[in-house]
Amino acid sequence: MEEKEKSDFIRDIINDDLKTNKYQGRVHTRFPPEPNGYLHIGHAKSICLNSGIARDFSGKFNLRFDDTNPSKEEQEYVDSIVQDVQWLGGNFEDRLFFASDYFETMYEYALRLIAKGKAYVCDLNADEMRLSRGTLTEPGKESPYRSRSVEENLDLFARMRKGEFANGAKTLRAKIDMASPNINLRDPVMYRIVHEEHHRQKNAWCIYPTYDWAHGIEDSLEGITHSICTLEFENHRPLYDWYLEELGVYRPQQIEFARLNLSYTVLSKRKLLRLVTENHVSGWDDPRMPTIAGFRRRGYTAASIKNFCDIIGVAKRDSTIDVTLLEYSIREDLNKHSQRSMAVLNPLKVVITNYPEGNSEECTAVNNPEDENSGTRQVPFSRELYIDQEDFREVPPPKYYRLSPGMEVRLKYAYIIKFESIVKDAQGNVTEVHCTYDPETKSGMAGAGRKVKATIHWVSAAHAKDVEVRLYDRLFVKENPDDAEEGKDFLSNLNPNSLQVLKNCKVEPMLGNAKAGEGYQFERTGYFSVDPKDSQPGTPVFNRVVTLKDTWAKIEQKHR
Repeated sequence: MEEKEKSDFIRDIINDDLKTNKYQGRVHTRFPPEPNGYLHIGHAKSICLNSGIARDFSGKFNLRFDDTNPSKEEQEYVDSIVQDVQWLGGNFEDRLFFASDYFETMYEYALRLIAKGKAYVCDLNADEMRLSRGTLTEPGKESPYRSRSVEENLDLFARMRKGEFANGAKTLRAKIDMASPNINLRDPVMYRIVHEEHHRQKNAWCIYPTYDWAHGIEDSLEGITHSICTLEFENHRPLYDWYLEELGVYRPQQIEFARLNLSYTVLSKRKLLRLVTENHVSGWDDPRMPTIAGFRRRGYTAASIKNFCDIIGVAKRDSTIDVTLLEYSIREDLNKHSQRSMAVLNPLKVVITNYPEGNSEECTAVNNPEDENSGTRQVPFSRELYIDQEDFREVPPPKYYRLSPGMEVRLKYAYIIKFESIVKDAQGNVTEVHCTYDPETKSGMAGAGRKVKATIHWVSAAHAKDVEVRLYDRLFVKENPDDAEEGKDFLSNLNPNSLQVLKNCKVEPMLGNAKAGEGYQFERTGYFSVDPKDSQPGTPVFNRVVTLKDTWAKIEQKHR
């Protein structure tokens, strides 16, 4: 098979295996999540890697749930993971599997190891077992139950399955080497007793395999050729190999790569769960969360996430990726495909005093200058408009070229206007700006080429639609959220301004009927998407996906 355009150390290994016909020309990968939470951006990297390798080498890709812990697993997580994998283009076809599909086989394999004298039932509790495991420099101590006979172990294990013992009363352990320098080989637990209903198996089982016992067996049974894991499983590989060799069954090749770490982000499921359960966010799909569901709801595209994963590639050493690279990938994709529109988030009324009352007209606006086939649209223009409050200053700062006394600005796609006067309320706040317009400066007219120093966006007051806009920002204020003061944890670094809700924003008429999931570039403001959860027909809610520029770079530079 020809070597593909993409190249990394994993693909190099696979190419070598194909040349030597190691797996009879097969390439078969898998993504094996535990259904104990929603997937995050780190999982996206693994999905794209495993499914991409299968695609590039005309192989197969499995989605398999390692559902071996009934106390933490839910069908909701299963459903969300299936949706996420499919959204990212992971094509597992009809190969959707569960570890629980193999429970009977795993049990039979355990009996086989017991019969060989390679596994035993142990009565040590969790604390006693922890104390007996030793340290990195000292060997562990053998369990007093390690010398039980095969017959006694078979009997006890069968009774464990029947439910005769309480949680934690007994475990099944592999009999390997309590003096091994690899602590994972110091008689690891294979089964523990858990009297809890399983989300698929219900109450059929009360003993459950550990991840380390189940994982390699699942790969073996499915015929996986290249078992691609993150680096924390490197020291577990000798254990997986030991199990499969003792059983005398097919053994895949495990390859480890560096997991994704992202600045200003936590990717620990335990910490993400705390954010949800302690109501720091609205749920797993909160648009501030680094979950795939959160990204999708916020308006990120699958293409942008896959492109981000391609850019960062795969490596053998852990590192932290700057979140601005992810934001760059989002902007690059949205810039090419997003419909342009005008929206005023903090409206200030402008009255054009020399424009005829009751009149209105259409201005031609470009839908997307990056796409020559995107066409144009008609935007209504009238005597009364809304502009953003940031685009007017009664007393302008230095180098302020937008609307202010004595200044002219161009209204995008429309006319040049000039400041005339202002109206204030009782508190001294500017409520209206009165201007005049130059009727010869509309696009296509003789005066359209007249130069001014600034162009601003606007919306016709008579035609504008009121919408809610949610300005999402990074969830944490520190590059490393775990860098907290003594006595505090990562939650102390939450960004208090990660969400700002704006009511009654003014938008072009067409946006009043925007549909869930549709994305737009609000000119001069950022990229926005219609929230698929809280929007209703005719009343869209817009989420800010990402700003037009990296505003955090300026903030960080100022702090430095």
